[in-house]
Amino acid sequence: MFIAALATNARPALSKFVYYAKVELVPPKISDIPAIRSGITNLFSSIKNRQFLQLTVREVWLNTLVGIEIYCWFFVGECIGKRHLIGYKV
Repeated sequence: MFIAALATNARPALSKFVYYAKVELVPPKISDIPAIRSGITNLFSSIKNRQFLQLTVREVWLNTLVGIEIYCWFFVGECIGKRHLIGYKV
């Protein structure tokens, strides 16, 4: 009875998770490469022209959070790759 109620209540959240996982966790397609390249070019040109000084506090905060997320996913990938939380097996 408890398990059935739990499954019924978790179904909408699980379907939303699956939807966003299918959208967000896919690797980039070949058609996405020009947009990625232009984004990187725009990033470097904004650094050269010091346009990053014109960002709002909200944009800086969001960029910082994205950077922290990328940093954390790097270490999650390291732990998955070495199959241990601490150090490599030698």
